[in-house]
Amino acid sequence: MEEELLTVAAVARRLGVAPATLRTWDRRYGLGPSTHEAGEHRRYCPQDLAILTAMRKLITAGVAPAEAAAQAKDFKGPISVENIIDNFEVREDLVEALYAASKLLDKTFVEDALRQDIEKHGVIASWSEVIVPLLFLIGEDWEKTQTGIEVEHLLTEILKGVLREKSSAVSEPCNPRPVLLASVGEEMHSLALHALASALAEKNISTYFLGARTPLEALNGVITRSAPPAVFLWAQLPRNGDPRFYTDIPSVRPAPRVIIGGPGWGIDSDCPVAHVNDLSEACAEIERAVGL
Repeated sequence: MEEELLTVAAVARRLGVAPATLRTWDRRYGLGPSTHEAGEHRRYCPQDLAILTAMRKLITAGVAPAEAAAQAKDFKGPISVENIIDNFEVREDLVEALYAASKLLDKTFVEDALRQDIEKHGVIASWSEVIVPLLFLIGEDWEKTQTGIEVEHLLTEILKGVLREKSSAVSEPCNPRPVLLASVGEEMHSLALHALASALAEKNISTYFLGARTPLEALNGVITRSAPPAVFLWAQLPRNGDPRFYTDIPSVRPAPRVIIGGPGWGIDSDCPVAHVNDLSEACAEIERAVGL
């Protein structure tokens, strides 16, 4: 059975690069079709595609093109994301690699790199050292150019998916009554809640995740029925940080520890509930509430 041979256009589509880029890699680094003869159209075999895929992954990860080409030519098997990440000497290099991959809509690399980083460093460190800086760079691009909204949306969904995988992995929770997490009012932003649920899952703390746009009635209904040990309320925007979401909740016994987070809350000195500034503080408050 003959090997499938691919055109320049077909390979370019699979790699997510321009056909001109493939021609440049061929001219500069010798990464062309292994069986190409003068006067014939370029046709790439599966091994050619594997080498070019390795080249693409390495460049996305921040390796200089010449060095990436040298490594790709020695390709004998899959170049794993784990190996690529281990080559980053500082966390900022990983952020830059993820930033480049996000702009190229390289969903597979971003997912694999985030999973590997979370597995290696934990959710809290990945969130504060990698994910938040990455989101800042993507948001800064939008503010400067008013373009790339598709990058932000795709990245957000990738992050939610990876974090959900982690938060669903609690097999034997340490808390018999789940902690309640909600973005209140008309708050559409819930990524921070996904990060919190994932970080708590690492500590075997189970949660009820109400997500975005949780009305007061829904919040009170879950509190009444489940008597959670802790309630975490997120507000990104000031119009959603309504104090009624923590002053008008039902009285249950034992009373839950109510924690608020996000820039949408106007905090007075006599605020009756705990206010946290980051993911680590939120986890610490909830750990205390469940007795850890």
